[in-house]
Formats: sequence, C-alpha cells, structure tokens
Amino acid sequence: MEWLNYHHLHYFWTVAREGGIAAASRKLGVGRPAISMQLKRLEEFIGGPLFTRRGRHLQLTSTGELVLGYAEEIFRTGRELVDVLRGRSVDRPRRFRVGIADVMAKLVAFQLLQPAFDADPDSVLECREEEPNRLFAALAVHELDLVLSDIPVAPSLDVRAFNHLMGESTTTLFAAPTLARKYRRGFPHSLAGAPFLMPSRTSAIRNSLDLWFEEVGMRPTVVGEFEDAALIKVFGQAGRGVFPGPTVAREHICRNYGVRALGELDRVRERYYAISPERRIRHPGVVKIVEGARSSMFAAR
Repeated sequence: MEWLNYHHLHYFWTVAREGGIAAASRKLGVGRPAISMQLKRLEEFIGGPLFTRRGRHLQLTSTGELVLGYAEEIFRTGRELVDVLRGRSVDRPRRFRVGIADVMAKLVAFQLLQPAFDADPDSVLECREEEPNRLFAALAVHELDLVLSDIPVAPSLDVRAFNHLMGESTTTLFAAPTLARKYRRGFPHSLAGAPFLMPSRTSAIRNSLDLWFEEVGMRPTVVGEFEDAALIKVFGQAGRGVFPGPTVAREHICRNYGVRALGELDRVRERYYAISPERRIRHPGVVKIVEGARSSMFAAR
C-alpha cells in the first residue's frame, strides 16, 4: 500500500496558500532549499508537476488544484481534531454535495432541492453544474452525495449508482413577444421557418424534440445550440429564437424572462432523476428530496 507523506503535503499546502516558496519559508521557519526538496519529492510521488512558473510567480497546475482541494480538507479536519481533543467546541456544518446536469432548468433543480434545505437549514449545500457523465464519475468516487439529471445512469457505464425517478414534465415552446405574435397563430405548423434555440444534442430533451419535428413533418431552422439551460433563455429573451422549457416552469419562465408561451408539446416529456451511490438511501438530504418529489408539482405532470 502506498502512503502519502503528509509532511510533504503540508509544505505544498503552505506554499500554495502563501503564494510562493519564499513566503512559505518565512511562515514555516524552514530554508527554501528544504521546501523545494519536499515539493520535488511530493511531485515524484504524485507523478506530475504541482506548479508551473509564470515569471517570478508560481501557478498551480490542474493536478496542483486537485491536490490543494484535498489538502485543504485534510488540514481543516486535522485542526478540528485538535480542537476536539483540547475540549474546544467545533461548529462543523453538515455538507450536502449535489451535482446538477447543465441542461436542467434551474427552477426544476431548486424545487427538487428545496425539501433538503427546509429540513436542515444549518447544512451547507454545495452545487456543481456539469455534463451528466462527468457528474456520474464524480458520484462514483464519492465526491458527490447526489446527482440531479435529465438522463439516468446507463447500464453500460462502469458506475455503481442508482436511478430514482422524481417526476416528469411536458415541454412548452417560448418566444419573445414579437416572435410569439408572429408564430403563435396556427401552432404548431406556424413554426415552419421559425428560428430555434435548441438544447445540445447530448441532452435527452433534444432527442425528443427531434422526434417531434419529424412527426409533424417539419425541419427546424436551428440558429443556436446550448448546453446551459439558463443561457438558452437569455438568448430567447433577446428575441433570437423560439426555445423549449419545462411546462412545470412555464409561469416562472414567462415572468422572469419576459417571454410568451406559444404552445405545449404533450408528447415531448422531460424526466428528472435523483441519482445516488446507494440503492437504499441513507443520506438525510437525499431522503428528503425523494420524499418531497412524491407530493411535488413534478409528480403531477
């Protein structure tokens, strides 16, 4: 078994926090050559550089950023341990680490997370927004407690995770007022030739939309494709094109972005999954989210 030398890690952590070897030398009361040697040994153990030099300054590499994140947690925990052993009170907030698929509507994510917040207002919610497969990988190595996604973990992925269907929503098409007046009458066939802002092809809803266009015999004029659910609404608000959104968030989208609903696509449905690293849910935050979804607006659509 390989063991990390925490003495080397502490020197690295100090250099990163102080901004350089000279400042770390003054902080630790240790000579610069000794610190440089400790860093070199840590890099040899890790198998890559932790810093790159930019003129007179050191800049963390991507590996250095990763190691620093773990080092911060390790030494914070160490300080707490000393406080506990010395009889000093430790106010350590519970953390709930959630990954949110970048294509999910922000209101949907908020509504799903709300029960966990209400149940434990003293906890700290950490949200990470990214492409779903990257979130699934982070879940597999326990960097996350939960992933909210529009797609489940596929059996082909080498990830031990379990899908919990939270609910679903039909899809509504929206547009800025000028476009809405132009394309609303005769919906959906009036949309022929309309500019469309579409979710990226990696999203589940994009596949459903493409099938819907085929069914109604229409080829959409796609003027933009977006991975971020919020960004597509900003472009739609500016009148750049017609865009889709979950029907459960229709009032929120119209009110906050100043757009109009053109019509509902009943056959285009978006599902929402809570994905956990365990079949039997034990994390209190995840339990509250799953329980809350059973009586939420999503379960009713």
